[in-house]
Amino acid sequence: MASGKLWTIAYRDLLRNRRRSILTLLAVALGLAMLMMFNGLIAGVWQDALQNSIQLRTGHLQLRAPTYQEKKLSLQWQDLLDNPGGLATRLNQMSEVKAAAPVLWAGSILSTGDESVSLQIFGIDPASPLYDPIRESLVSGDFLTPDDRSGIMIGQPLAASLGVGVGQRVNLALVNADGNAETANFTIRGLFSTGIVSYDESAVFMPLGKAQAFARTGERASAIVVLLHRQDDTDKVAAAIQSQGVATLTWRDSNQFVLQTVETAMGFYVILDGIVMLVVAVIIANTLLMAVFERIREIGILAALGMKGLQIMQMFLFEALILGLAGIVVGFALGSVGVVYLSNVGIPIGAAASVAGSNFAIGSTMYAHYAPGTFMWLSVWTLVFVLLASLYPARFAARQEPVDALRSL
Repeated sequence: MASGKLWTIAYRDLLRNRRRSILTLLAVALGLAMLMMFNGLIAGVWQDALQNSIQLRTGHLQLRAPTYQEKKLSLQWQDLLDNPGGLATRLNQMSEVKAAAPVLWAGSILSTGDESVSLQIFGIDPASPLYDPIRESLVSGDFLTPDDRSGIMIGQPLAASLGVGVGQRVNLALVNADGNAETANFTIRGLFSTGIVSYDESAVFMPLGKAQAFARTGERASAIVVLLHRQDDTDKVAAAIQSQGVATLTWRDSNQFVLQTVETAMGFYVILDGIVMLVVAVIIANTLLMAVFERIREIGILAALGMKGLQIMQMFLFEALILGLAGIVVGFALGSVGVVYLSNVGIPIGAAASVAGSNFAIGSTMYAHYAPGTFMWLSVWTLVFVLLASLYPARFAARQEPVDALRSL
């Protein structure tokens, strides 16, 4: 019997019990749609975390002294870059570089009349485009100016928790480059809210010149942070700026925690995907088995009329293929709508984002990312699971002896 006729028989058999066929099709569709939205959301979260970290903290490249360790936030002169301004000027002249600016990092304690909190000082060049994301996230007050000697900016969530606002004075304390305690009073010039809770609650900005004077580091800086027009140019620029006595770190080096976390979690996500696909496969197998038992006598008649076991097997595989393909088309459409919705509206998680810590810059709202390649592979694997699940019912039908099948109900 020609394959075309087998397709026709398979299609008509599915129409016999439309309700069951539609429910099975919907199971495939909803399973794929759920997988697409889940994977789209996961992809969006980790990509947003990576890009947030690059934009707000690490840049695409960093130049540091070889002995500098970020975790220690060292202010010792031997751990800092000498003449960072000259290096930044040369970097800004490169066509691939969007912005490059020196930064001084220091651990500090901010105190009000009643409370205190540990945080990180960012001594920045307020005029650099590198800090446009902070400038755009300003919600109250004014942005810093390079010549401001007593002003700072803090996150709105931090200000709310401390009960302070624009214009109020707070005290900052740190251990300076000489190893001595240093304290000074500063006026809050502005409040920012990037949406990255862990960042907004732990960062304080002040002009680089004031930070250097406060920490007694001279004109030295912790690093030069470089932001590129294109992330793909990272390795090219890194190779071009290699110099003796300066360590060059790419965004991969600076974001190892994010990358390693994602790599570890991917195994868990694959298991979850497999579980959903397995559930869909069981539903398909159950549907086909019910169809086999309902049509056992018909199978015997077809076998008696000369239809080979392989053809009977193909007929049921074609039924599974029709259900799988139709379910995938519907599911892909539903999943695409869901991913687009989540990419625009997102899922608010509020302060729970801070649980991830400062190294994983998750925003207060999780957004999905439309990943066509991932979604296509999910569709392919869903179809593979559907076909594998249909092998047993199809083989069971093909092995029926005509005489035994005709004796059944």
